[in-house]
Amino acid sequence: MGLIILLVVGAVVGWIASMIMRTGGGILFDIVVGIVGALIAGFLFGGGASIINAPLNIYSVLYSLLGAIILLAIIKLIRRGSSGRI
Repeated sequence: MGLIILLVVGAVVGWIASMIMRTGGGILFDIVVGIVGALIAGFLFGGGASIINAPLNIYSVLYSLLGAIILLAIIKLIRRGSSGRI
């Protein structure tokens, strides 16, 4: 049951971050962004600050959202740099 909650909350966090950063990629992309964003948040803000440890805590969702936004910003920078545009 915990894995299903993690996937659902990760999808929601990834979707919200994609809306904020104006990126797209589908539901699988959103799930991956949400979960990797949670890992980034856990690394930056401490182990208990992500949806990996407490998926239904509002603070962990907000920290994971911040981690997902950071991840999407890095992805946008890499994509912009590889296309040759300035």
